[in-house]
Amino acid sequence: MKLFLRRSRGSFGRRCAVAATAAVLGTALSASVGVSHADDPGRPGDVVHVEPSGFPVAGMPTPVDAWKILYRSTDPLDNPIVVSGRVFVPRDGRVGTRPLVTYAVGTVGMGDQCAPSATGGPHEISELLEEGWAVVATDYPGLGTPGDHPYLVGRSEGAAVLDAARAAQRLPEANSRGVVADSPVGIVGYSQGGHSSSWAAEMAHDYAPELDIKGVVAGGVPASTVADAKQQMGKAGNPAGAMMVAIGHDAVYPELHLDSYLTDEGRKLAHKVRTGCVLDNIVAGEGKSHSQLFTSDPLDTPEWQQRLSEDVLGSGSLGFPAYVFHGTTDTIVPFEYGQRLQADWCRTGNTVEWHAIPVAEHMSAFAVGGGPALDWLGHRLAGQPAQGNCAG
Repeated sequence: MKLFLRRSRGSFGRRCAVAATAAVLGTALSASVGVSHADDPGRPGDVVHVEPSGFPVAGMPTPVDAWKILYRSTDPLDNPIVVSGRVFVPRDGRVGTRPLVTYAVGTVGMGDQCAPSATGGPHEISELLEEGWAVVATDYPGLGTPGDHPYLVGRSEGAAVLDAARAAQRLPEANSRGVVADSPVGIVGYSQGGHSSSWAAEMAHDYAPELDIKGVVAGGVPASTVADAKQQMGKAGNPAGAMMVAIGHDAVYPELHLDSYLTDEGRKLAHKVRTGCVLDNIVAGEGKSHSQLFTSDPLDTPEWQQRLSEDVLGSGSLGFPAYVFHGTTDTIVPFEYGQRLQADWCRTGNTVEWHAIPVAEHMSAFAVGGGPALDWLGHRLAGQPAQGNCAG
């Protein structure tokens, strides 16, 4: 028996596309702890705080148990931090071990009020829950906890996604419902979430080898942050996305000194972006040019080039299969980024199923591609082997 009114696979894609729309047009639990850097580092994935929460869909209660959590993770400089998120388990009477999906959300903004755990989401995970899978969704560092969100900093996002899975497996309330240390794990994300899930996949072997990861689904992936930043930093278009990338990296790497590159107008926009949700940020950036915001281009400096180049994906040997998809007419995250990720992962010996979604933009690619991606993931979580199409 399904937990919700049965929807088509395409409806999952449409719900995800709603989230992706917010992502590309571009108080949580922090008050109970008050710090983002952990005084007692503990183990990455340890649960610091938990409280029950609901999971209403369209304002209606659902048969899902949910908990807001704070859990330990690490930043790219190996400092211990605390991250917020939510764990969801279907109330379906399942007996035995339950699969777990660690879900990486698309862009929501940089203000704490935008964090999925603060807004009751992510609501697009409904069909994951319908399959009987547990889901854990990280807010990422700096969303729902103090400090700036390290937007598109790969190692920050990847660690948060993996540690969220660890936290779900260490949560007693989830343990009693089949989420245990040997639960098969899937990683899922689109857009920023695709970047995050891809980084989690590349980091998993060294960072979280105990997780029994069966596969990763990554769509609309900005696989090269430096190329993406250069594209967004162009003279035309809305600079809000580039400002988020700049703020996110400056938050992690002290040598970048973003403020020294900003004009007074740039500092005003940076403040709005730091505290706004994605649509607010897009509105704030409308009509602003690069020259109005920056005294000089930080991307021309070796410090920025080095840190952004460290975010390039594609060099990892995953140890489990990947499903990658991208719209051929995507103007938000160009199609060639997805092509390059697929080619690089194939070249390093990974089993990759690649799907180019014809004549699809960023949001429509998720609407079309989300259902088949979940079908693929279901086979992996059930223990079935993947073939891949690297030679195709």
